[in-house]
Amino acid sequence: MHRRRTALVVSAAVLVLSAPLLTACGSASHPGAAAVVGDDRITVSQLQHEVNVVRDAQRSSPQGQQLLANSARLNQDTLIRLVQNRIVQRAAEDNGVEVTRREVQRRRAEVERSNGGAETVRARFLALGIAPDQIDEALTMDLTRAKLDGKLGAARTNDVLRRTSDALHVDVNPRYGTWDPKRGTAEPAQEPWLRATAPAPGEPQRPA
Repeated sequence: MHRRRTALVVSAAVLVLSAPLLTACGSASHPGAAAVVGDDRITVSQLQHEVNVVRDAQRSSPQGQQLLANSARLNQDTLIRLVQNRIVQRAAEDNGVEVTRREVQRRRAEVERSNGGAETVRARFLALGIAPDQIDEALTMDLTRAKLDGKLGAARTNDVLRRTSDALHVDVNPRYGTWDPKRGTAEPAQEPWLRATAPAPGEPQRPA
């Protein structure tokens, strides 16, 4: 069995940090939608609610001013995270992978124990644009991805996620960017979900 690292290395939390700075209402093809993933519409109001939850948490933080200043792309990063969550979940369903509530609770306890406690972990997630109430969702996505990797292998999982994205016909409101299924994000951005089979020299190992 592989030993799980409990450092705060959470793929779901390390979101794209270079999505285009755009604001939006609905697209012409999907009025009121920030994105459409298969039959699931992520409305602009839903996206704004998620963003507001983060903003409220940031304002309440002792580092609130700095957090607000460093999260100019929060709308875009949040939308990409919501889209990615749906793609990873569909891939998991299609491949017989499930993450239980108990597993998420256990993982959160491990992360908190290895990173200075619950308050420190909440602060670190908040710096990534994830509010305390959203941490379990982020950990669920990471655990799901880890299980897919364990069952399929990292290289095959990358391919499965690309094909799932294609099958769902992800349509992001152009004011937020253009969806790239190969990168799993809105252009232009780095590759937040594609994971090399082996880490590059000096690159931290992901949780097993």
